[in-house]
Amino acid sequence: MSKIEQKPENYGIASHFQHWEGDAAEDHNGPFFFAVETQSEGSDKVQTAFRVKPENCNAHKTLHGGILMMFADYTLCIAAIGGTHEAVVTVTCNNEFVGPAFEGDLVTGRGEVTRKGGSLIFVRAVIEVNGNTVLTSSAVVKRVKRREA
Repeated sequence: MSKIEQKPENYGIASHFQHWEGDAAEDHNGPFFFAVETQSEGSDKVQTAFRVKPENCNAHKTLHGGILMMFADYTLCIAAIGGTHEAVVTVTCNNEFVGPAFEGDLVTGRGEVTRKGGSLIFVRAVIEVNGNTVLTSSAVVKRVKRREA
């Protein structure tokens, strides 16, 4: 996917969002975008966003649950690393489907770290459309060393 296609403005997403480089699956199904704002108490507030495309929908013409879970995982991992390029992998991920999203919807996420240990990070996220929750999610992610190519 070209850099032009990865601009948030091309998807009706605010220009302060950025694209996280390095995941072809997320680019193919998204692209997904994020913004990180450091709060006064030192924690990060993470927001994510993507626009539902026709190919993201299932036979019911709603956002496919697998794509929604992929976006939740993206939100959880971005929250865990604060938008850096630290390497993490998902150990567990729990999701509760609450409502639908449709083609053209702007899906947004809010992620937060609930506990950060030496190698494990506990995170949770709420995924919404127009202020309505469509998915809640929690995960444990593990810090890992990047493999040399």
